[in-house]
Amino acid sequence: KNFVEELKWRGMLAQIMPGTEEYLQEHLVSAYLGTDPTADSLHIGHLCGIMMLRHLQRCGHKPYLLVGGATGMIGDPSGKSQERNLLDEATLLHNQEAIKKQVSKFLDFDSTEPNKAELVNNYDWMKNFTFLDFAREVGKHITVNYMMAKDSVQKRLNGEARDGLSFTEFTYQLLQGYDFLYQYQKYGVRLQLGGNDQWGNMTTGTELIRRTLGNDAEAFCLTCPLIRSLVRPRVVMFGSTATALLLMLSISFGLMSAMMMLSATSRYLPTLISQLSRLLLLSTSRILVVVFFRSVWLRR
Repeated sequence: KNFVEELKWRGMLAQIMPGTEEYLQEHLVSAYLGTDPTADSLHIGHLCGIMMLRHLQRCGHKPYLLVGGATGMIGDPSGKSQERNLLDEATLLHNQEAIKKQVSKFLDFDSTEPNKAELVNNYDWMKNFTFLDFAREVGKHITVNYMMAKDSVQKRLNGEARDGLSFTEFTYQLLQGYDFLYQYQKYGVRLQLGGNDQWGNMTTGTELIRRTLGNDAEAFCLTCPLIRSLVRPRVVMFGSTATALLLMLSISFGLMSAMMMLSATSRYLPTLISQLSRLLLLSTSRILVVVFFRSVWLRR
């Protein structure tokens, strides 16, 4: 199967780096998607990314799910107007195990095939990385001008956030970029997947790889659209407003939980129904059943 074509017809492709599709057609590619363990459940905003990993594995490639035990202690400024609360190590480890249990319903971690899914934690390679080592081995390759040009940084600096941008969050793109570099060298990962709000951080990773290993190093990025709120379609579903999928029950109950929290009368409902049906491989009619029950519940 052609992984890129599979994403296109499902409406799951937002941006793609030139040469990515050709490389996927010619190689068995290891690709990763990162998620920060800021809660012990994924929410509906993670759904598109997880389904990308699922389709990647079904197309014969090898998926890596990176749980950001290190980056989760900092927080990513992309698409956010406030800095995240920092979590302690024990909470992060608990959240990691809960996320793996959920994602195992989508990815095959136990296969004997070469493309079995893997779960990695960037805390494993960042915990003993000193600040001086990081500045010397990573920081010297990326200029401040390059980092300042990112949309996620500009939005936080141009008045959209009262508190501005902390140095901790400013360095996030370097940490995410190093994740790509480390996995490139350690596991042979050549492709990073993510939500469209991550494009700036992801391209920092490919730039770091080329500046560190040379221009011949082949590294690629691919993003999916963001699932947005029905009531406020310009607000990405994450953080405290995101609905937990409750995948430990089933996809159906998880989807119902999501839909019950949203307005069934919204004019954006058909768009989300179409998007979710393609993501989950469910029929539109099955999703409409959930919406019907929501409508009946509203009348009560």
